[in-house]
Amino acid sequence: FADLVLETWDLQCERNGREHRTAEMGCQQLVVRRGQPFTITLHFSGRGYEEGVDKLAFNVETGPCPIETSGTRSHFAVTDFPEESGWSAVVQQQDGGSLSISLCSPTSARVGRYRLTLETSTGYQGTSCHIGDFFLLFNAWHPEDTVFLRDEDERREYVLSQQGLIYQGARDYITSTPWNFGQFEDDILSICLKLLDTNPKFLRDQNQDCSCRNDPVYIGRVVSAMVNCNDEDRGVLAGRWDNHYEDGMSPMAWIGSVDILKRWKKFGCQPVKYGQCWVFAAVACTVMRCLGIPSRVVTNYNSAHDTNGNLVIDRYLSETGEEDRRSRDMIWNFHCWVESWMARPDLAPGYDGWQALDPTPQEKSEGVFCCGPAPVRAIKEGDLQLKYDIPFVFAEVNADVVYWVVQRDGSQKKSTHSSVVGKNISTKSVGRDSREDITHTYKYPEGSEKEREVFAKAEREKSSLREEDEGLHLKIKLSEGANNGCDFSVFAVVNNNTDTERVCRLMLCARTASYNGTVGPQCGMKDLLNVTLAPWAEKSVPLRVLYEKYGENLTQDNLIKVVALLTEYQTGDVVVAIRDVYIQNPEIKIRILGEPMQKRKLVAEISLVNPLAAPLNNCVFVVEGTGLTDGQQIKELEEPVEPQAEAKFRLDFVPRQTGLRKLMVDFESDKLTGVKGYRNVIIAPQPK
Repeated sequence: FADLVLETWDLQCERNGREHRTAEMGCQQLVVRRGQPFTITLHFSGRGYEEGVDKLAFNVETGPCPIETSGTRSHFAVTDFPEESGWSAVVQQQDGGSLSISLCSPTSARVGRYRLTLETSTGYQGTSCHIGDFFLLFNAWHPEDTVFLRDEDERREYVLSQQGLIYQGARDYITSTPWNFGQFEDDILSICLKLLDTNPKFLRDQNQDCSCRNDPVYIGRVVSAMVNCNDEDRGVLAGRWDNHYEDGMSPMAWIGSVDILKRWKKFGCQPVKYGQCWVFAAVACTVMRCLGIPSRVVTNYNSAHDTNGNLVIDRYLSETGEEDRRSRDMIWNFHCWVESWMARPDLAPGYDGWQALDPTPQEKSEGVFCCGPAPVRAIKEGDLQLKYDIPFVFAEVNADVVYWVVQRDGSQKKSTHSSVVGKNISTKSVGRDSREDITHTYKYPEGSEKEREVFAKAEREKSSLREEDEGLHLKIKLSEGANNGCDFSVFAVVNNNTDTERVCRLMLCARTASYNGTVGPQCGMKDLLNVTLAPWAEKSVPLRVLYEKYGENLTQDNLIKVVALLTEYQTGDVVVAIRDVYIQNPEIKIRILGEPMQKRKLVAEISLVNPLAAPLNNCVFVVEGTGLTDGQQIKELEEPVEPQAEAKFRLDFVPRQTGLRKLMVDFESDKLTGVKGYRNVIIAPQPK
C-alpha cells in the first residue's frame, strides 16, 4: 500500500459552531463545548483511508506544558465506538478520498485553546500533521458537566445572552441600566483566555494552573481576582469611588464589557480606569459566560461592608445628623456581584447551584482580593465555615445597623432603627426585561423562626428591632419624583403612638451622596426645636431641596441622603430615619426608522431634552449593541444644548445578526453624565 497522504482538511467551523451554540463567535475559528461531539473532514490524495490498513490517531494539547497526567494532553486512536471517559474519535462516513470523523472530549476536560494534530501510519511509515487549533468551553447543556443547567430558557439567558440589565438606584427607587456583555464579540474569547494566562497562579506554576481549568470553582476564583487590579496582578479594572475620574473613564460612562476588555489587551494588560461594583461584576459576568459558565449580575440594596466581622455595622451621627467618620464599616446603597451556576463536588452535598462571586476589591481572601465562589444556599443556612468567603457575603445581606448619636459632651446614645440591610436582591428576569427578586434565596423571611435558627447557627444574635407599636415613629416620605434640574420636597412624618403628649426636637438634613455611603455637602436643612405631638397624633414636616443647592455637588450616582433625627426632651430617646432619594435623569428617546432586517440599513433617531437651567457643553452620545452596530459609535455634538432644548442625532447602522437585540445609548456632558437608554429591536432574517 502506498502511504496515506493528507491533502486538505475542514474543521467545519460553521456547522460545529451552530451545533455547539458558539456560531456568534464567528466562523473563522472552531469553538466547541466539552462532552459534545464535533465533526471534521479529512481529504486524502491518491487513495482513500482503508480500515485495518491505515492507522489514524489524534493528539490534543493545551497550555505551555501539556502532560497526560495533568489532563492537558491526550493521544487517542480513531475507533468504531466512542470512548466513555476520555477523548474519542469515531469514523462517521467515508466518501472516496474524504473521511468525516467525529471527535469528542470528556465532560471533565480542561477548557482553553487546544492544538490538534493528526497522526497517520501505514505499516511502519508514520507522519504527523498539525491541522489547526480549536477552543473548548464548559457545556451547560451536558448533564455530566459540572455547570449543567437544566432549563433551556435559563441557559439562553445566562450563557448565550449578550445583553442585559443591571439594577442600581436606591432601595426605594430601583433603576435599571442596560449592559452589553458581548461575550461572543470578536477577540473576546482570546482576551478571556489571556486573562487566565496573566493570573499569578499560572505564572507561579503553569502546569498546575492549566490542570485546574476543568473546574469552574477554580476558574471563578481566578476571574474574581483578575477583574480587579488590587493585587498588582495586571488585573482588568482599577476601582475608584471619589468622583475624580478625569484621567480615565467615569465608571458611570461604560455601557458594556467589550470596550473595557479590548482596552485592557490593547494597552498591554494595564488596568483600565475606572470601575465600580457593577462594572467589576459585569466584566466578570462576560468572562464567565464567554467560557461557558452560566452567570448573572445581582444587586443587593443596603449592602453592609463589615470590616471587623462582628455582623454589626456601627454608624455615628452628630446631633445635626452629620456622619462622624469613625467607623470603616459602611452601608452601600447597593452593591453588585456575580452569581455563577456550578456543582460543588468539593463540599458536602446540597451546595450545588448558584455561587456568589464578588470581583470588587473589598477584603482579602487567602491573601488575594477575591471573593467566592460562596454557595448561596450556605449563605441562607448560615454555614459560615464552608469555602469560600461566606462570612463576608453573609454580613453583606444580614448585618445589623446600629446608629449612635454622639451628643455635644461626647456621650453616645443608641437610637432605634429598624432592620435595613440586604433588601430587594435583584437580577434580570429570564427572557424578559423585568426585575426578578431573589432575596429569598439568600435569607429566610425576616422575623421567622428559621431566620432565628440561622443566626443561632452563625453564633450571632439578630437584635431584632421590630418596630414596637408604641412610642415615637419617624419616617421620611417623598411626595413626587425627584427630577434632575428641579426642586423637590421630602417629608418627615412623625407619629406619637402613646396616650401622652410628647415634646421633641426634629432635625432634617439632606446631603448629596455616593452609592458607597459617603456623603457630600449639605443641600437642605431644618432644625425644629419645639415639635409638640398630641397623643396618637401624626405630624408631617416638609423640607424643600433646591436644585441651586444640590446641583453643584450632585455626584454621578445622582443620590441625595436625607437624615432625620427626632430627640424626645423628657427621656432623651433618639429615633433615626434615613432615606436615599434618587435624582432622575431625563429620558433618552430612541426611534428606529426602517424595517429591521439583517444586512439592511436602519436609522436610529436618538434625542434627549436638557432639563437644567444652564446649557450643556461637550455633549457626547455613545451607542453600541451586539449584532447591531459595528463596535461603538461615538457622536460629539458641536454646539452646546440650551436649557429645555433637545440634543439629537441620527445614526445609520446595518444589523449583522438576527433576533432580539438591544441598542444601548450613553449620554455625557459637562453637567449631566452617565445618562442611559436602550431600545429593543427584533431583527428579521434576510429573505432567502
